[in-house]
Amino acid sequence: MSGNGTLRTRGAGISMTKEEIDLFLSAERTCRVATIGGDGSPHVAPLWFVWDGAFLWLNSLVRSRRWTDLQKDPRIAVVVDGGEQFTDLRGVEVRGTAVSVGDVPRGSHPEVVARTVEDELLRGVELSFARKYAGRDEFTADGRHAWLRVTPHSVRSWDFGKIRRAR
Repeated sequence: MSGNGTLRTRGAGISMTKEEIDLFLSAERTCRVATIGGDGSPHVAPLWFVWDGAFLWLNSLVRSRRWTDLQKDPRIAVVVDGGEQFTDLRGVEVRGTAVSVGDVPRGSHPEVVARTVEDELLRGVELSFARKYAGRDEFTADGRHAWLRVTPHSVRSWDFGKIRRAR
């Protein structure tokens, strides 16, 4: 077997299952978001997120380089990782496209009461976000952030602890 074949086999052996990915993304709090600038250069910044099992939701400042980059080029890569020792390292990389959903910025139209499917969807995302980061059942829009929905085109994962468990 060639070196590449060995790497593929080993890579498959450390990938997380869908259930492991869902649990990991629900527990971790910070992701690193990579966008492409107008000059083609990468930009990476940490951000909080919510994973709903299908989409990654980012609550982003609308006056940020990330937001500006994504309005020009919606391609995005996001990494969520954790662990300190080699055999503890775990992570997920999501590559896809990002679109804004809802008011930009969120809360800029307070008179709008959830009346569309999109608004109802965002209410669930915002509740998950509030529970995860504030420990409460109420989300308060600050008029500076808006939601980005990342549609994954590829999801890659790793759990180096599986190497130890396989021995």
